[in-house]
Amino acid sequence: MAKNVITDETIEYVGILAKLELSEEEKENAKKDMANMLDYIDMLNELDTEGVEPMSHVFPVNNVFREDVVTNGDDREQMLANAPDKKDGCYKVPKTVE
Repeated sequence: MAKNVITDETIEYVGILAKLELSEEEKENAKKDMANMLDYIDMLNELDTEGVEPMSHVFPVNNVFREDVVTNGDDREQMLANAPDKKDGCYKVPKTVE
């Protein structure tokens, strides 16, 4: 039996927030589903979590920093070698905006 009871006003409010238009049958189903979710949360709250460190991810996530080192250098002439058209050391492309 569900301990948490969801009122019609709560369902109406959630429907407004979610911008949903629910039929009466959908509202009843949503009330039951929400009550079941809250009952499950209550059941989880009964667990002893003393000494359990909170976590944001199930796997250890570490940010790996490295120095930003340029390895290929500035080789503009080689990059432009196969360009169909170039001007002032840059690629020349057709005009796309009037």
